Amino acid sequence: MPPRTILHVDMDAFYAAVEQRDRPELRGKPVIVGADPQGGAGRGVVSTASYEARRFGVGSAMPISQAYRLCPQGVYVFPDMEKYAGVSAQVMAILRGFTDRVEPVSIDEAFLDLSDALRTQGSGVAAARRLKDEVRRETALTASVGVATSKLVAKVASDMRKPDGLVVVPPGTEAAFFAPLPVRRLWGVGPKMEERLLKAGVHTVGDLAALPPSALERRLGTHGHDLQLLARGVDERPVVSDPGEAKSLGQEHTYDTDTADPDRLRRTLLDLADGVARRLRSHGLRGRTITLKYRDETFRTLTRAETLAAPTDSSDVLFQTARRLFGCVHGRHKVRLLGLYTSGFDGKEQLGLFAPPPSPADRLRDVVAQRFGSDALTRASLLGRRERRHPESGGDRRDAPTKDRALGRPGRPNSG
Repeated sequence: MPPRTILHVDMDAFYAAVEQRDRPELRGKPVIVGADPQGGAGRGVVSTASYEARRFGVGSAMPISQAYRLCPQGVYVFPDMEKYAGVSAQVMAILRGFTDRVEPVSIDEAFLDLSDALRTQGSGVAAARRLKDEVRRETALTASVGVATSKLVAKVASDMRKPDGLVVVPPGTEAAFFAPLPVRRLWGVGPKMEERLLKAGVHTVGDLAALPPSALERRLGTHGHDLQLLARGVDERPVVSDPGEAKSLGQEHTYDTDTADPDRLRRTLLDLADGVARRLRSHGLRGRTITLKYRDETFRTLTRAETLAAPTDSSDVLFQTARRLFGCVHGRHKVRLLGLYTSGFDGKEQLGLFAPPPSPADRLRDVVAQRFGSDALTRASLLGRRERRHPESGGDRRDAPTKDRALGRPGRPNSG
């Protein structure tokens, strides 16, 4: 088989770039897009920082308070997710004009497999140049593109010359391309794995690729074999086209002040369960897997999931499951963030013949919410005590989680 032609397209500092495009007065200034509209006074995190802000050390997933200490002169912008989603849809439509084999991996990046399209597109390099030109022409934004024979190599290549970069790794040169890079650039090498490898004298990807397989297996077990294949540029994972349906759905809440109040934590879980269940029903979906996301005051982030015997859209089932999962992760530290997600959908409007209908209370809440808004009818235990939720907290996810890798996606938060 001839080598594949895989492209990884990554928009440059996407949220910040959209804001600078739409607000000319922000161009050339350090722009920090985050959850806090009041500069460095609040509890949000940086979603994206412009390249001007990155010169001060500001980066994605950094607490806004830390960003403010590094760059007090920055322009702090409240995220407009609806606008960003619209621009993302425009970009994805451009990519699908090159091939049907497009796999979005977040709101601002995607893989393309042009292996079967080269007859019409020419070489991968030529297609990448046309793609970049078209994105710039249609959106006034720039994208960085990596061209390679695999997803991993293309992903790493796209990050090498940002912004507006184009890096090509010809077939047969993957191992040489990887060799000088830090070992942490590989998928599957997190902080703990990196520490173990550094202690073993493995500093670069080339070091890892050169280790005797027996020595690597002694240190890392069977995982070492797969990791060494990646170090040599061998990655046969296919580009999976987006089916067009959400793969997970949920929402999160970040507390204004860390809390250990059990009643407040219980109310938050109940509020999240009600909100997620209502959105499931509005989409005609039932989820089988329930995932709780938990972050404490030390920024330790954990997730726990439970797969139910039958899919559900019930607020009560989601709440009881969330409470069980919460009990598995909550320790002595105060809580900073809670999130609740559902996945494993049975399919829209494809419920089983004997699937239980929504409870009367759920149906009533849905009707009232549809006519008068989601806050018009609430539980007595939440009355007057609902938390102020950040607008960016949650949404339907086309690819389970995007910027936040906490649900187990390989790699690091995208730096844009």
